[in-house]
Amino acid sequence: MDKSGKLYIIATPIGNLGDISLRALEVLKNCDIIACEDTRVTARLLARHKISRPLTIYNSAHEIRQSNVLLEKLKLGKEVALVSDAGTPTLSDPGFRLVRACRREGIEVLPVPGASAAIAALSVSGLPAMSFLFLGFLPHKSSIRRRMFQQYKEYPHTIIFYESCHRIEKFLPEAREELGDSRWACIAQEMTKMHETYITRTLGEINDRALYLPAKGEFVILIANKNFSL
Repeated sequence: MDKSGKLYIIATPIGNLGDISLRALEVLKNCDIIACEDTRVTARLLARHKISRPLTIYNSAHEIRQSNVLLEKLKLGKEVALVSDAGTPTLSDPGFRLVRACRREGIEVLPVPGASAAIAALSVSGLPAMSFLFLGFLPHKSSIRRRMFQQYKEYPHTIIFYESCHRIEKFLPEAREELGDSRWACIAQEMTKMHETYITRTLGEINDRALYLPAKGEFVILIANKNFSL
């Protein structure tokens, strides 16, 4: 039986295209296939570093079918690199199904570490970072978000969320109403880009300042435990 290939999970920049490791570039340069969320986004990154490799779509709309297609290529000995548009695949991005399938089949899966918006924001937030809970994007429905805030109200460590520019105006008031004005939090926007912004204040103060933030990009919101004070 021919030897199976390897699946590389490659972290890509979350904004600044210079934030990619030398190892990631080497793997991208030498792999057989690059699976990506959006070929246009990945093509820009590859062009920046003068890399030309075959691209195939792997996003939430095609994840089940493409997992099977890529799995067959891996069984034939192909080297596959999986990237998301920004940050680390499988963390609030597609990839879990393919990784699980590879583990079931005994195909080697290797990480190529790099940028993660959650960890980057935590490192500069000023909030406790020894232990944390990552919840990613909360459900769209307001009532469910409110229940989740209540569920984790007494959680003793920092909680990290992702939110889109389209829903941040609902997320912040709900968090404030359920957790209280005095709860410390940090909001990070447009990280590593020209207009990156970080605000570490109480939820009450952040709600007031957030009115003036541009409605663009994605947000990372970190909320400290109820006993923390900066």
